[in-house]
Amino acid sequence: MPAIPVGGLVPRAVEDAADIVVRNAKIHTGDARRLEAGALAIRDGVITVVGDDPDVAPVIGPSTVVVDALGRRVVPGLNDAHLHVIRGGLNYVLELRWDGVTSLRRALAMLREQAARTPRGQWVRVVGGWSAEQFAERRLPTPAELNEAAPDTPVFVLHLYQSAILNRAALRAVGYTRDTPDPKGGQIVRGRGGEPNGMLLAAPSALVLYSTLAKAPVLEGEDRATSTRHFLRELNRFGLTSAIDAAGGFQSFPENYATVTELAREGLLTLRIAYHLFPQTPGQELDDLTRWIETVRPGDGDAWLRLNGAGENLTWAAADFENFAEPRPELGSYEGEFEKAVRLLTEHGWGFRLHATYDETIRRDLAVFEKLAAEGLFPAGNRWLFDHAETVSRDSLDRIAALGGSLSVQNRLSFQGEVFTRRYGLGAAAEAPPIRAMLERGLTVAAGTDATRVSSYNPWVALHWLVSGRTVGGSAIRPPQNRVDRATALAMYTTAGAALTGEQDVKGVLRTGCYGDLAVLSEDYFTVPEPEIPSIESLLTVVGGRIVHAAAEYEGMDEELPPVSPGWSPVAHFGGYQASGRTCGAGARQAELLGEVVTESQLHHRWRVERGLADEHHQPFAPCFLL
Repeated sequence: MPAIPVGGLVPRAVEDAADIVVRNAKIHTGDARRLEAGALAIRDGVITVVGDDPDVAPVIGPSTVVVDALGRRVVPGLNDAHLHVIRGGLNYVLELRWDGVTSLRRALAMLREQAARTPRGQWVRVVGGWSAEQFAERRLPTPAELNEAAPDTPVFVLHLYQSAILNRAALRAVGYTRDTPDPKGGQIVRGRGGEPNGMLLAAPSALVLYSTLAKAPVLEGEDRATSTRHFLRELNRFGLTSAIDAAGGFQSFPENYATVTELAREGLLTLRIAYHLFPQTPGQELDDLTRWIETVRPGDGDAWLRLNGAGENLTWAAADFENFAEPRPELGSYEGEFEKAVRLLTEHGWGFRLHATYDETIRRDLAVFEKLAAEGLFPAGNRWLFDHAETVSRDSLDRIAALGGSLSVQNRLSFQGEVFTRRYGLGAAAEAPPIRAMLERGLTVAAGTDATRVSSYNPWVALHWLVSGRTVGGSAIRPPQNRVDRATALAMYTTAGAALTGEQDVKGVLRTGCYGDLAVLSEDYFTVPEPEIPSIESLLTVVGGRIVHAAAEYEGMDEELPPVSPGWSPVAHFGGYQASGRTCGAGARQAELLGEVVTESQLHHRWRVERGLADEHHQPFAPCFLL
């Protein structure tokens, strides 16, 4: 569907005509050799020209799609370095998303409306992407509110890794009664007479939450493919063109990977996926890893779907659950089996990623790696990384650098920052994770969300957290010395993610020979006021020269999707992420800025008190000002 030629760019008969040209743009290439450009051309999925309008004019043929960016900012396609995209896709159309909803009142209204259209036998489920801190009410819904909104339809609402709220119909559906024992590491909260009241607590393990959710109905057949395609389009909506799937609990290989595999075979993926394999059964991890090593190898696949290694768990005993409402879990001895797993992977050329929230766990893992390194067996040229690393120490970062490791950080504390601060203090929260210290050591540090069961999949919420240090509730937790500038944050979401999959030579930058993956943004990321970064969306997303998402002036230029199925799906009626709009008005913006200054002053004083640099009870005002 060629666009109308603009500004003297006249189609001509040329053998090397581009498939798509983007012109009249403010292109941030991410390439240090030429950081800014005004136009580019893509042919056969690869960038062939980067320059200005006159440079692309010779490759515009009769069938070239010419996109006038109208002076908008264009960036390399975003790459979420830790996203549960495969699991998320299989469930997307079943889930009511509270991502971006600004009031509990609105959230409950959505739930009530959805319950009314949900057929008997199905559930209403809210599974991640929100925090009580984002609501004006600053609280969770109560079981009574869920019962009132949905008296007969089972409702399951997951809140971070901390808790879930069920209505009476859901308690009946899962069979929880006064006689149901508390699961290991979890609590069924009970009311009068010992009957469950609807609250489930992770204490500290989230297994009780996820095992309960696993009792809900699932999609079957073609609906799985439709759900996944709509989820990928939703990710494309925000400019995502790649993701590294971190596997996770209740994601079994190969059965749960069959949908993306079939979509890749049919050429229907709109997001490049590098995936990991995660042993699901405690006690069986080494057997599973051995079977996989004999079946597939990292790098197998193509530019759209490829195996990237093992993890994010290698052995269940080494996983430190990050329920920040509870104390850090004390792990038993796990080094023996863990060492066997690492040795097996390394000997067979497999890289891996490791879920490790706390420095205590990271230090123990590093000791195993250093033992193998002393034998000359690690890392043996294989890519490996730690995920999360909220409390990693400087000493551990030095050891990671010495062993050639990388890191992947997520904005989990933009959703859990307040609860983390209440448990560990402002000083610890200010450096959770210590991103600047990671970068100063020359480590590859990629960024992502860990969506969908805690954080939202919206990458601009994560980029805002990297730049501002603020939670979705507005708390300024990370001080300026542990924030990054906008260009660095974007690089963490593009080039760094490409490095984790060994694709840094073809992905993450806009230069000739690289993949034609880009996003035309609704607002200029580099100049938009900081509070408005989370409101950015992509108006046109291109992956491999294919237009996979188009909005505003470009509406209708993308590929058509089948209708959402089943028809009662929350996504069919509400969509996914609930955009809340931009802050408007100079007066409101001025008041916001003043509030930010006051908040940062108070946080700075608390930070000084915790380090003994100020007296908590010292009154900084002269007595006359207190009258």
